[in-house]
Amino acid sequence: MLLLLPYLYCVILAFIFSIYLKFYRKSNKLVLRHLPIFGFLPEGLFDFHLFHDKLSKTLRNRKGTILINYWLLPNNFLLTSDPANVHYMLTTNFSRYPKGSEWQKRFDVFGHGFFNSDNEEWMLQRKAVRRFLTHTKFHRLTAKIVPEIIEKGVIPVFEHACQNDLAVDLQDLLKRYTFDYATIIATGCNPKSLSIGMPEISLSKAFDDACETIFFRHIVPETLWKLQRLLRIGKERKYRNGWKVIDEFYHNILIKQDEESFNLLNFYMNRNDISQPRENDEEVMRDNVISVIFASEDTTSTALTWFFWLVSQNPEAISKIREEIKVNATPKDANKGAEDRPLLFNFDELSKLVYLHAALCESLRLFPSIPYETRTPTQQDKLPSGHRVNEKTIVIICTYAIGRMETVWGEDCCEFKPERWITDEGGIKHEPSHKFFAFNTRPRICPGKEIAFVVMKAIAAAIIFNYDIQVLENSPVIPSLSISLRMKHGLMVKINRKSY
Repeated sequence: MLLLLPYLYCVILAFIFSIYLKFYRKSNKLVLRHLPIFGFLPEGLFDFHLFHDKLSKTLRNRKGTILINYWLLPNNFLLTSDPANVHYMLTTNFSRYPKGSEWQKRFDVFGHGFFNSDNEEWMLQRKAVRRFLTHTKFHRLTAKIVPEIIEKGVIPVFEHACQNDLAVDLQDLLKRYTFDYATIIATGCNPKSLSIGMPEISLSKAFDDACETIFFRHIVPETLWKLQRLLRIGKERKYRNGWKVIDEFYHNILIKQDEESFNLLNFYMNRNDISQPRENDEEVMRDNVISVIFASEDTTSTALTWFFWLVSQNPEAISKIREEIKVNATPKDANKGAEDRPLLFNFDELSKLVYLHAALCESLRLFPSIPYETRTPTQQDKLPSGHRVNEKTIVIICTYAIGRMETVWGEDCCEFKPERWITDEGGIKHEPSHKFFAFNTRPRICPGKEIAFVVMKAIAAAIIFNYDIQVLENSPVIPSLSISLRMKHGLMVKINRKSY
C-alpha cells in the first residue's frame, strides 16, 4: 500500500493544478490560496489562519455563491452565503435538502442520533429531544446546576488566578464549565472538570480531534481520507482513538448511572420519548447522549470564548453590560453583604439583560460556533441565486461568511456592534434565522437555542461584573480548521478582581 503514496501525491498535484486552471479562466483575481478546496495542503504553506475570512471575501466578490464542478471529483460543490438560498433549501423546500449519506459518512462518530438522522427518523428523535429540553424538571435542573458550577467551579479558579497572578486559558475554562453542565444534564454524573487542579478531559479532547478530522474529510478527496483511515495514520488515527475514548466514556457512565436522577439517559431508559421500542434503541440512546454533550459543551464554550475576546476589545460594551447588571439584577441572598466575595445574581433575572443578549448575538453573527453546514439535494433544482444543483451536488452553507456579507448586514458588517440587535423600544430585535444562521433555521433550528443563551448569560454576567479580563498580547487569536470555530491556541488572559 505504501508504494501507492508517490502515485497518490502526483494525482493530488494534478488535481490542484486542474482546479487552479478552471478558476483562473473564470477570474484572474482568484488566486490559488483563496480556494476552499485547498484546506488539505500542509498547514503554513498558505495563510491557513485566514481560511474563513478569505473564503468569506471570495463569496462577497461572487455575490454569495460559488459552484465548483471538477471532472476529477465524483461530486460538485456549491458554496453559498446567500440567505435567500438558505431559506429556499432549509425552510421552503426542506424535504429536498436532507443531510444525506455524504453527511452521515463524514460524521459517523455521532452514529444514528438526531444530529445525523433525516426524514421520519429525525422527526421522531427531534420530538424526543424537545420533550426533554422543555420538561419542567430540565429547567429546574439547569436553574440549580448552572449557578452551582459558577460558584463552586468558575469563581474559585478565577480567585486563585487573581491571588497568584496567573495566566489562564479562558477557552479551556469555559469548555470545562459547559462540559460539566452538559454531562450532568445528559447523564446525571458531574465530572467536576472545572477545579483549580484542572484535570484532563479526555472526552473533550476526543471531540476536538473528531471535529478537525470531519473538517478534513470535507476538504480533501474522499479517497485520500479513506486511505488515511485504512492505514490508520494522520487525522484518521486521532479520530479512531477519539472514538474509542467516546465509547469508553459512555460505557463507564452506564455503570455509574443513578436511575433516580432526571437526565437524558434516564429519559431514554424510561422510554418517555417513544411509544414503541425499536431495534436500535440502545444505539440511538448512546448517539443522542453523546450528541447532546458535544452540542452543549463545544458550541456554547466556543461562542463564549469569541464573545469574551470581542468585548475585551470593546471597553464600552463591557461598561454597558456592567451598568445593565447593576440596574436589572440583584445579588443572590448568599452574596448579600459579603464584600469579600464575588457577586452572583439571581438566575431568573438573566432575561432582563438585553444588552448582554445583544452582545452575544453579535458575537455569534461574527463567529458562529459551527461555521459551515452541508446538505445534499435529492433532485435537480434551481436556487434563487440562479445556480443549478442535482443529486451529485454537495451544498455547503457558509455560516461564517453570512455574518460578513455587506448585502445582508450593511457596510459595517465586520464591526462588533451589539446595538444592531436592539430595537428603538429597548428590546431584542428579531432577525430571521436564515439570515442569523448561528442556530440553523427552521424546521431544523437548534432545539437548545434558548437554554444556550441562559447558560451563556449566567457566566458572562458573573465574570464581567466581578472581573477585568485582559487578553495577553503575545497570545495568537486564530480559529482552528475544524467543524467547530474554537480558537486554535486557546485564549490566554490575565484576570483581576473588579472593585466598585
